[in-house]
Amino acid sequence: MPTTMKTYCDRCGDPADSGDHTPCAAARELEPPRYCPDCRRRMKVQVVPTGWTATCVEHGLHHS
Repeated sequence: MPTTMKTYCDRCGDPADSGDHTPCAAARELEPPRYCPDCRRRMKVQVVPTGWTATCVEHGLHHS
C-alpha cells in the first residue's frame, strides 16, 4: 500500500488539506514561514534586509 506524504501549512502548522488557509496565504506574502511544510516542526527563522532563511532540523534550509 503506497503511503502519502502529508503536508502542513508553513504559517499555522495545521494540515494543509484541512480548513481554510486563505488568511495564512495572505500573511505569507509579508512574512517568512514558521513551520516546516514536511514535518510540522517549528523552524529557526532569520530575517535580513534582503530576504529570509528558515531552517528545519529534519529537512534543512528554506530561503526566499
